[in-house]
Amino acid sequence: MSSSHDTTEVEAKTTKKTDRPAGRAATIGSLVYFPLLFVYLETVFHLYMNLNMKYAPVFLSFGIAVGLVCALFTSVWTEILNRVIACVLTVILCLLFCVEMVCKTVLAQYYQLLSAAETAAGNRLTDYMDAILKGIADNLLGLFLMLLPLLFLSVVGLRLFRFRTKNWRVSVLVASLAIIAHLFGLLLLQFPWKGDIVPGELYNTDTQVEDQVEQLGLFTMLRLDVKHSLFGVSGGVVDAGNFEGLDEVLNGASGGQASTGAQGGLGDFSSSGVLGMPGDGSSSGVQGTTGQENEEEPVEEPVDTSPNVMDVDFDALISSAPNDEVKWLHQYFQSVTPTNKNQYTGMFEGYNVIFITAEGFTGYMIDEELTPTLYKLSHEGFVFTNFYSPLHYTSTSGGEFRNLTGLYPKNGNYISMKRVGTAGIDMRFCLAQQLNRLGYDSVGFHANENMYGRLASHTQLGYQWIQKGTGFTMEAGSNGKALWPQSDLYLMEQTVDTFLNSENLFNVYYLALSGHMPYNFSGNKMAVRNQEAVADLPYSETTKAYIAANLELEKGLTYLLGRLEEAGIADKTLLVLAPDHIPYDDPDVIEELAGKTFGGEGLDKINESGISDFDIYKNTLILWSGSMEEPVLVDKVCGQVDILPTVSNLLGLPYDSRMLAGVDVLSDSSAVVIFSSRCWKTDKGFYNRFTETFTPAEGVSMTAEEQAEYVEAVKQIVQYKLQASQWVVDNDYYRLVFEG
Repeated sequence: MSSSHDTTEVEAKTTKKTDRPAGRAATIGSLVYFPLLFVYLETVFHLYMNLNMKYAPVFLSFGIAVGLVCALFTSVWTEILNRVIACVLTVILCLLFCVEMVCKTVLAQYYQLLSAAETAAGNRLTDYMDAILKGIADNLLGLFLMLLPLLFLSVVGLRLFRFRTKNWRVSVLVASLAIIAHLFGLLLLQFPWKGDIVPGELYNTDTQVEDQVEQLGLFTMLRLDVKHSLFGVSGGVVDAGNFEGLDEVLNGASGGQASTGAQGGLGDFSSSGVLGMPGDGSSSGVQGTTGQENEEEPVEEPVDTSPNVMDVDFDALISSAPNDEVKWLHQYFQSVTPTNKNQYTGMFEGYNVIFITAEGFTGYMIDEELTPTLYKLSHEGFVFTNFYSPLHYTSTSGGEFRNLTGLYPKNGNYISMKRVGTAGIDMRFCLAQQLNRLGYDSVGFHANENMYGRLASHTQLGYQWIQKGTGFTMEAGSNGKALWPQSDLYLMEQTVDTFLNSENLFNVYYLALSGHMPYNFSGNKMAVRNQEAVADLPYSETTKAYIAANLELEKGLTYLLGRLEEAGIADKTLLVLAPDHIPYDDPDVIEELAGKTFGGEGLDKINESGISDFDIYKNTLILWSGSMEEPVLVDKVCGQVDILPTVSNLLGLPYDSRMLAGVDVLSDSSAVVIFSSRCWKTDKGFYNRFTETFTPAEGVSMTAEEQAEYVEAVKQIVQYKLQASQWVVDNDYYRLVFEG
């Protein structure tokens, strides 16, 4: 008996000793699982999305810190509960990376999920279902890689790792390591990183989401979103008072004009063979004639070139500013050189106005035979050969914000246009508010649901807003369901009579929809409707579908123009058409229509860090009236924020040009086109902030010293314009200035 007992005891001890290393490995493995998971997800995500890996020490330090916190959280409960929590956390983390991958593909941006949740809940995801499915299909490999940890955990991890309860000493050690890793990440933020946007700046802002993902990591971007949503953003005023001399550098003699850029395909931005006009405005990049050919030269009245400003006592405002942001705005706007009135000031005073924001539009599709009305409007009015429509935050809503307010949208949540409505922000320089003060009737139409809170925002802008639920009945198919997208022709047919019969001058805004993605002949009803018209075009099915969908815009414009002419008011109406954004979901369409490539492969075709030619954003702006006898060529570089001040000047409206991000393109002031990445373009050249290189425009000659001074000045101007745009909304600035 004794011998048998001794043998059993020895075997037990031997077994215990044999199991001990495996037990320790299982224990340690459960503690390193989550740090390694974050290292895997962030690294693979960065590599797949072609993000810069030089910031790996930063985003991996923060990732390891959060991973250690997760490890701690899955070690303090019972083993079963720890295992359940580990599985749930893994599922959530993997899905977060998957969702952001699809968001970037479908919407061309990453999303701050917490601050965007309300907007996402209020929008109809079913409208994007085809695009979402396409985004998933295009990223099957990436999604598989993001979900691979789930497979590992279910097949190997739960057997390999023991999520047992750890003693307090282990918990203290893990917590200490998490703090050390986080502090190390914060230390890395202080390093002298090279570039215009650096990790330390990004850590203290709720904007520049793309850069936050690249430099700080996807999860850190989401974590900071939670922090900023709950506690606000800490940070000082940007370069307070450092405004002197910037405008002088920007508006100095350019030495030449930028070339007109890409030509080819259906779209042709060249005016060759169409416009041949004397250069009476060449110094400002504007050329045109009056259409008068009298033998006797008429006596010309002197042109009023006084500044477009209002009576604002900035000194008094500065002394009584309620906070540092408002004080900075006062100081900044006081320093801005206003744009001057010019020969075009009041050219359309007393005219009706129709403004159309065209969904997903690129001017490369305009063709004299296929789209004769678009061709007529874009070649017989003001012809802008260097107009750009960069893709800014929230695509359509951001594009509308630039078109209608002359400001840039915040590059991150909140959504600027939506905030105008929810917070009741006074945007007194938008056309509706300006024209309403003169007795106009302002009405806006959109053939859709209340997306992005437009009922509140556009009513706040001054429009009587009509959409589904407020007076507009959407076109339905034979099954009774509303078509997607809706027809721009149908939209105009249903609404024209509501303003043509107006007793007052009218100001109409259309948010068109026919050009909305996806571009195919299955889910896009407008593409299907016009499929026969594009059947013989020498393009891919996607490009044909894009053109077919936009033929509804062409039909709508043809109908609208005909009704204006029938009413005898085409020559007393100013028609404005601008895109909200390019068809970013299918950059191959733009390349095919333009007949050239813009650089980048795969996802990089729309990532500004991978684009070699920013003419992918080159577009068409229409400013036309039946009263124009000759077209006016405008070869100055300009963008969407420049529309409002330019149109305000043409209408002879009193406004303060200092308080907008855009400028009157017809004045002698230079415009700056700011891309979402803070690359920029002027008449003097293009600055790529990723390569930190400036490429002078054709005909522009600068010394190295002049170039360095110019680039630094414009970089500051870009930063100030973006900052001012956000703080105008944050502080309801116009109301404060003009109503006290």
